[in-house]
Amino acid sequence: MRNTIVSLISIILGLIAGGLLMLFIGASPVEGYTYLFQGALKNISRIGDTLATATPLIFTGLAVAFAFRTGLFNIGAAGQMLIGGLAATAVALTMDLSRPILILVMVLAGIIGGSLWAFIPGLLKARFNVHEVVSTIMMNWIAYWVVYYIVPANFKGGTETESKLISETASLKMPLLTEMFQGSYINMGIFFAVLAVIVIAFIINKTTLGYELKAVGFNRHAAEYAGMRVNRNIILSMLISGALAGLGGVALYTGNASSMQIGILPSQGYDGIAVALLGANSPIGVFFAAVLFGILYSGTGFMNAMIEIPPELANTIIAIIIYFAATSVLIQRVFNKFRNTKTNSNDVAGPVGKKGES
Repeated sequence: MRNTIVSLISIILGLIAGGLLMLFIGASPVEGYTYLFQGALKNISRIGDTLATATPLIFTGLAVAFAFRTGLFNIGAAGQMLIGGLAATAVALTMDLSRPILILVMVLAGIIGGSLWAFIPGLLKARFNVHEVVSTIMMNWIAYWVVYYIVPANFKGGTETESKLISETASLKMPLLTEMFQGSYINMGIFFAVLAVIVIAFIINKTTLGYELKAVGFNRHAAEYAGMRVNRNIILSMLISGALAGLGGVALYTGNASSMQIGILPSQGYDGIAVALLGANSPIGVFFAAVLFGILYSGTGFMNAMIEIPPELANTIIAIIIYFAATSVLIQRVFNKFRNTKTNSNDVAGPVGKKGES
């Protein structure tokens, strides 16, 4: 409940700050936010687009949250998404298999690609105590240039900046979902995302592995003293985190899109950090935080069109909410301080009251 309250306060403060910016340029905050939420939720098609937009964010949010719960700060979700998406795209463009088997192989390729890209920072952390923030950021840019050269050299599409289009057989799009959501680009990636939320919640809260990973995150030296294999758990945590981010790449490049664009580091990798913080590093919290971000991203265009708010301001509103999500730890400290002050006041008042009665 405390984490939920802190997250809600972060969202409210972000929306208030965005409303003040609207007032500053002479726009109505009520009207602006009305159009923003209409743009994301007005009809079944827009709801489908919102869920599709949120799907990669669920994966990257889970990736960051899982690593953070085990004491690691994975900043490399963007690079892991790229490699996972590249691996899935390569399978889609080179293998001729039946649709169910092809989708399964693509998903496995994305998992392996993301895991391998996270393995290197995990190994460096475990063996040489290289800080994972530095190594994962470096791996992001290595992934960027790997995709930059591999795609034009092997999977060049109609232009120099994109890969070939994947076939309908290899796409995560489902005709049934497309019809149900009236032409939306929602795809089966949302099902994989929900399954990932359930699996990660089970691992963290119900398994010995999850207990050991959390123990290493709380105190590495105490976990080692208790006989846990700390280095193995660090590497394993990064592997699972990278696998989740790789799945985000599969959902983005073979579900939401049909090709890979070079020269772009996916913003979802970094937005996943804010999603994880807003979701209090809880799998369920990450899911709802990702949906909120999906609403904000999907509704921006409609808000701009209806009341002519500049796109830059709309993006600034999203950035402010991300900022408050990232600083939710400070809000939690204020909340804890207020609660402790109230508790201490009650403790002091109790004995005094009893003394007066006696």
